[in-house]
Amino acid sequence: MAVEARRRERLRVLHLIKGLTFGGAEQLILLFAQARDADRFDMEVAYVLRHADQLAGPVAETGVAVHCLGATSHYDLGWLVRLRRLLQEGRYDVVHLHLPYSAGMGRLVVRSLPASQRPKIVHTQHNIWPFTASPVRLLDRLTFRLDDADLAVSQSAWAAMPAPLRARTEILVHGLDLARLRSYGPEVREEIRAEFGIGPGEVLVATVANLRPEKGYDVLLPAARLLLDEGLPVRFVAVGSGPLQASVTAQRNALGLEDHFTLAGFRRDGARVIAGSDVFVLSSHHEAFPVAVMEALAVGVPVVATAVGDVAAAVTEGEGLLVPPGDPVALAQALRSLILVPETRSRMAAAARVAGSRFDVSSAVERVERLYMELAPPTAGPAVPLSGAWCHGTGRP
Repeated sequence: MAVEARRRERLRVLHLIKGLTFGGAEQLILLFAQARDADRFDMEVAYVLRHADQLAGPVAETGVAVHCLGATSHYDLGWLVRLRRLLQEGRYDVVHLHLPYSAGMGRLVVRSLPASQRPKIVHTQHNIWPFTASPVRLLDRLTFRLDDADLAVSQSAWAAMPAPLRARTEILVHGLDLARLRSYGPEVREEIRAEFGIGPGEVLVATVANLRPEKGYDVLLPAARLLLDEGLPVRFVAVGSGPLQASVTAQRNALGLEDHFTLAGFRRDGARVIAGSDVFVLSSHHEAFPVAVMEALAVGVPVVATAVGDVAAAVTEGEGLLVPPGDPVALAQALRSLILVPETRSRMAAAARVAGSRFDVSSAVERVERLYMELAPPTAGPAVPLSGAWCHGTGRP
């Protein structure tokens, strides 16, 4: 009886997201899996798109079961049936929804369950509301009222929401695994520079941003060309993948940047690349609160970024430089000032590391777990963990 009582005290939580690619929301799920209280919560993750599985392995390595719902595209709605079956079998106490498409559809699936089987719904708003596709935004707004609790990852994400939704949404910056990031020593810089062939006198500028329209590669690449035309000793490395792979590569090549701007693709160690760089740059047209900016500050790398979303609040003058979005000349000027003056880089690096101390994921995880406990009493249901599998690893549908 004692064993059964102890097992019933553990809450079962399923995180649902569109994919497990290397995006900000997806990384936050990985961080949550790493920092969770495994003694009190059984955490599992389900993702919709079968091909979007880059972080499925890393999440599973934390001991969290990962379930692939097997959709081949947004229009393949068979995943809804598989999600409903998973919810019935898993008997979860809470379903935590991420990203508009999976959140809007996920709410409807949860609502289709009998009241006695229906888990509580927690939703996290990661995106800037107006930049979500209109049909998905409409679905999200129509189903938002089905949530039991709502969170937003930043002030800017919250402020962009319609007023009725803001009224019921709490702002919670999720943060980082600071202990891991602070473990990067001077040897990381040497390893990264050696890997990318950075010369002794060259300044390494890194970005970690998926190849998507909002990330502003159409601004960063011309800015890089301007700097190289001046003969500055600078090299660029971009970590990320995405639908603009072909067009970004074509623009880079058209600008003659093949030897100076490395498109490194998807890497699990994006933060390590940042730690090995001299300057971090982010040229986004719009953002909420990008994880990569938090990572740059945490590892003590000065930031040059566009003043969008919560970036302007996160990066002060002493920790980096902010420029207007969509302006390659202004971006190049800001980068130039750091490339030419090592003393400024060093001073900003020290300030950035101090500022990065406020981004600790553990406090955010504790807040979310308290929310779970408030919504679902510990005796809500028995522990019946399912073994997870992601599509490409096992062929599970």
